[in-house]
Amino acid sequence: MESNESPILRGLNPAQYDAVVNYDVPSLIIAGAGSGKTRVLTSRIAYMIEQGVAPFNILALTFTNKAAESMRERIAQMLPDNRSRYIRMGTFHSVFSRILRENAERIGFTNSFTIYEPSDCKNLLKTIVRELNLPDEKYKPNLLASRISYAKNCLVTPGAYQANTVCATEDRQAQIPEFGNIYNIYCQRCKRNGAMDFDDLLLQTNILLRDCPDVLARYQEQFRYILVDEYQDTNYAQYTIIRRLSQTHSKVCVVGDDAQSIYSFRGAKIENILSFKKDYPSAMVFKLEQNYRSTRTIVDAANSVIARNSKRMEKHCFSDGDVGEKIRILKAYTDREEAEMVVTDLRDKVRAAGDDWSEAVILYRTNNQSAVLEDNLRRRGIPYRIYKGSSFYDHKEIKDMMAYIRLVINPRDDEAFKRIVNYPARGIGDTTVQRIAQLAAERGQSMWEAVDALVAEPVTDPVQKTIARKVTDFVAMIRSLSLSRNDKGLYDFGLEIASRSGIIAAYRTENTPEATSALDNIEELLNSMQEFKERCDAEIRNGERPEEEVATIEEWLQNVMLMTDMDKDNPDDNNKVTLMTVHSAKGLEYKYVYIVGLEENLFPSQRAAESPDGIEEERRLFYVALTRAKVSATISYAEMRFKWGNMEFSRPSCFLREIDPRYVESDADFAEVRPRRRDDDGEAPSAIDELRRRFDYRFQQKQQGGSRFGGSGGNGGGRSGSYSGGFGRPADGESGPARRFARAAQPQRSGTPDPALVQTPRPSTDGMRRVGVRQAMDGGLSAGSAAPVSGEYAVGQRVEHPKFGVGIVQRIETLATDHKLVVAFDNAGEKTLLAKFAKLTKL
Repeated sequence: MESNESPILRGLNPAQYDAVVNYDVPSLIIAGAGSGKTRVLTSRIAYMIEQGVAPFNILALTFTNKAAESMRERIAQMLPDNRSRYIRMGTFHSVFSRILRENAERIGFTNSFTIYEPSDCKNLLKTIVRELNLPDEKYKPNLLASRISYAKNCLVTPGAYQANTVCATEDRQAQIPEFGNIYNIYCQRCKRNGAMDFDDLLLQTNILLRDCPDVLARYQEQFRYILVDEYQDTNYAQYTIIRRLSQTHSKVCVVGDDAQSIYSFRGAKIENILSFKKDYPSAMVFKLEQNYRSTRTIVDAANSVIARNSKRMEKHCFSDGDVGEKIRILKAYTDREEAEMVVTDLRDKVRAAGDDWSEAVILYRTNNQSAVLEDNLRRRGIPYRIYKGSSFYDHKEIKDMMAYIRLVINPRDDEAFKRIVNYPARGIGDTTVQRIAQLAAERGQSMWEAVDALVAEPVTDPVQKTIARKVTDFVAMIRSLSLSRNDKGLYDFGLEIASRSGIIAAYRTENTPEATSALDNIEELLNSMQEFKERCDAEIRNGERPEEEVATIEEWLQNVMLMTDMDKDNPDDNNKVTLMTVHSAKGLEYKYVYIVGLEENLFPSQRAAESPDGIEEERRLFYVALTRAKVSATISYAEMRFKWGNMEFSRPSCFLREIDPRYVESDADFAEVRPRRRDDDGEAPSAIDELRRRFDYRFQQKQQGGSRFGGSGGNGGGRSGSYSGGFGRPADGESGPARRFARAAQPQRSGTPDPALVQTPRPSTDGMRRVGVRQAMDGGLSAGSAAPVSGEYAVGQRVEHPKFGVGIVQRIETLATDHKLVVAFDNAGEKTLLAKFAKLTKL
């Protein structure tokens, strides 16, 4: 058979082979963790080209530039004739920003439009809120930006938003009734400034393809084969673009894993991958189930957890590797003890095996958990890095340089103008800047256009004369830089900006360590320009890039602005323990994985626990964390943790119960549960009192010859805390609203249920409650629902206590054999009571 003779197909397992050779039909490749999906995707593209498909007709979309570059390199190795250079490959945002620049005038933009980073968006929103005289404590930039982002990703334009009565109702309830107006002004201002934010790159692409049939037809004909990596992470805007482009040929191949869909807070919709067969009825489904990364124990343990989700596709991942060690669960009494236990265990493991520190990662649910871990790592002299994406482009000096470059390229960029018009200081104070903004608004111009006109034309108004005098030199400099940008190389042009603007001179004058560091960062930025130019030149020499496409400052800026967090690794961080959130770890792998903070209301998060969909996504997040491990996975939790300055009790996460006990170390000491005391009023003791009692008890055990960490001697198993079950039942499923506010704008998929989907009973939703606007933006806008009920009490219920008087139930937590009630009493303040002993009377 001819296909067997292709070297591209060598070494593929049967499932991978089928997914590669069947490229001429719509395809859904369900790729389990560690199943070699990148190899399959690159092999499929290379095989298509080898079989005669024109590279020009292939569109390959990824979520990081690093993934795209890696795929292109692999394909080039399989096809040594450089044909792969003609593939349109990159991230959604980079590919579609290029399409937008090619057609910008069709939707009212120039091809030199600026891409606003998040800080620019928030600054613009602050300006709009101030101009509308709205209270900034209600109209917070982060909230507004998040809500606008979600609306755009759901393809809800300002006009559609303002016409939606449900949205208006939600805004009033959230005490931000002017949000629709702010959204509208924000979009108008961005367009006037010749700028798009990241979400606009998708929204405006959809508008372009919707309103310009000839443009759509051209790209439909060009992109006959569309391949999408990490399809489970696509949002509605991305989904719609793919559907539009594939209408003619329908040769779409999507690769992903529904079990790793963890970005709903960014607008990702798991329904996109679950409903693929409904969208493309003739699609073939390929399941990559063999895990080449992890031990059998880790794979089977992860399977036992994710099987509890109702929204999933049927597959059974397996490993032919070693059985491997069981998953260990460390039980600590406080978060500080948890950090000590984890770091000690990590150090001993790495040193015993003689491995590099980079083989280990500590994963947590929220960034604030890293502080105590850092303290312990520092005290032991263990090198580490905290992965939060690169902060290089967040430095002030870099932001200033970038603003100069942006203004030179696009003078209509008001946010760049405001940042640098008086930096370094030119005597242009805030009052002058406000007057320029006012003048620009009156004339319907950008701030640059307003001052450019003032300098060019004779003015008699004394205020305008003063403004013109102050900005004359600045305007002349920007004009000169704009004219010279095509006459110089990238590095020389960047150096000219840094010099003529006065930035370099300002830092040299300071002569401080901070100023020296700033100069080093500026040098690094200029070096990146030179490296970009050299890389482009090399591509031209190698025939990978047309000769006329020389490196430009515009292309370099776009490349920088579209860089994702995962693209910003620091090569100096090679041999260090990595600390990161589970969300950041997706796609990575480590020999030793530590997952900390497995406690209720932390992992799963409290907000997620309010809806079945939220719990299922948190379970997928835990699945992702577990499957990062190649050899060893260790999980930890603390019984008490500081929250907002108070030590509070924590219950072990429900996910710990869900791991099949066969794959977890078991130790009798781990299940030690000592009854909590109560006073005569039924009030639970404080966490500090309980902490003191527990350590007193363990000290007594040690004095009596027992294990240091509890139990009856032996190997101190109480510290290793291997899971043995017995955590008590979780609260009944309590759900928040889970419908997208833009569902009316989205097509309803119909048809019979996909047989590949596993339909398991849904959790009870009798305890649904309203979760507020921010939750509604993540889970949809809907009407309110009933408060949760636990036992005999409900949140919001008025009760009376014989000692504390009348109060209202604020929170209810389900314990193994009781309920913990948090009640706000009118005279006694907030009290925590055990329901069995509280002697409460319902009013």
